[in-house]
Amino acid sequence: MPRLRKRSILLSGHATSMALEPEFWAVLDEMALVRGVSLAGLIAQIDEGRADRALASACRVAALAFAKAS
Repeated sequence: MPRLRKRSILLSGHATSMALEPEFWAVLDEMALVRGVSLAGLIAQIDEGRADRALASACRVAALAFAKAS
């Protein structure tokens, strides 16, 4: 099983960190590139729409949806 990779992110002016598998980070990087936003901007968008879901889980679901649609 791949190890989690932690990255620091600035969301709404607050520093936070999130750990995901490298494969999910790769998809999120591609997603940000396709949408023309920074990775932090993409994660901020995901954060705004995640409701009660944990941020890391919301990012994984967004990455899966993107990969499935591609």
